[in-house]
Amino acid sequence: MKQYVIDQLRESDYDQIMDYLQKHTEKTILEGIFWADLPRELYSATQLEHTGCHPHYFAINVNRKQVAFELLIRSRQIIRCSCIGYANQEQRDHIIRFADDMLRQLDIKL
Repeated sequence: MKQYVIDQLRESDYDQIMDYLQKHTEKTILEGIFWADLPRELYSATQLEHTGCHPHYFAINVNRKQVAFELLIRSRQIIRCSCIGYANQEQRDHIIRFADDMLRQLDIKL
């Protein structure tokens, strides 16, 4: 799995990140897993065409040591489809910006 990983979190970092993600993403039933919607303007041509697969998102996995932002763009409607795949450049940039903005807003310095 391709991911953007931020590791060596302090205990206070973990608590802040969990609070932030609970406010800005969707928590799943799995512990430490969140979904962040991909803005529609970043959808690829295939993703735009597959309206039945909308919305698309990327997953975030948090534990006490690290937070990992998956670079796989998924669909909330279906598990396998040609519109599901690794992020293109614009989508990767968005995911990394999302992570970096979160750290900046929380004043977490690594």
